[in-house]
Amino acid sequence: MIDPRGDAAAVALRGVSISFVVDGGGTYDAVARTDLAVAPGEFVAVVGPTGCGKSTLLNVAAGLLRPSTGGTEIFGARLEGLNARAGYLFQQDALMPWKTALDNVAVALEPQGVARAEALERARGWLARVGLEAFAARYPHMLSGGQRKRVALAQILIRDPAILLMDEPFGPLDAQTRQIMGNLLLDLWARDRKAVMFVTHDLEEAIALSDRVVVMSAGPAASIVGEFRVDLARPRDIAEIRTEPAFHEIHRAIWAKLRGEVRKAYALGEGRAS
Repeated sequence: MIDPRGDAAAVALRGVSISFVVDGGGTYDAVARTDLAVAPGEFVAVVGPTGCGKSTLLNVAAGLLRPSTGGTEIFGARLEGLNARAGYLFQQDALMPWKTALDNVAVALEPQGVARAEALERARGWLARVGLEAFAARYPHMLSGGQRKRVALAQILIRDPAILLMDEPFGPLDAQTRQIMGNLLLDLWARDRKAVMFVTHDLEEAIALSDRVVVMSAGPAASIVGEFRVDLARPRDIAEIRTEPAFHEIHRAIWAKLRGEVRKAYALGEGRAS
């Protein structure tokens, strides 16, 4: 989905720093003066060691967290409050256990004032797109982890957000289901090319999905220390793309940068524990 205003980035973090108050009255500098832009239609994956502030940046882009310094622009307009143009898919799904899969998807249209009959019709269409048309009447506890993720994805996409913010969305799933969900995401994304900011610990997943991989340094005061273009042909199959020589070349280049940051984070953790 290309914004009519042209070249403005879908998401632009400009000089963003985030600090938190900690016990004792001090502060912890999570992220230091970070710039990141995601173009309309671009799929950007963010990787880095545990605790480097990846999810924190997503929360800033979503408007859930106000940066200590710097600011956020959404399609050229400064973000004040919640980002109404973004859909946020968390690691843990937020499905309502007392509602069926159909109702969980349809409920996303309530804030837009969509009539229930229309919302249900559109929700059925989205369940069909994610391969769950036959499971519309089932409750979340009757669905597998992968099926719940599909419902959650349909719940986000039915609102037609211009931006997708995704925080380890497939993390809890087994390897085979992660591949299935990755291919489903790519198929849905290819239809209208929303801007995507995708946080993951899985470097192979980041490369297989994205147009660009951004590497963050170890915290505290984490920042972006590398950006890598993923020039692999689309459409892609998650399993097949990982066998290509070009994939392994990109993986080696990114890991050469990421490995040092992971070691720094591990050493810092060991120091805190001692």
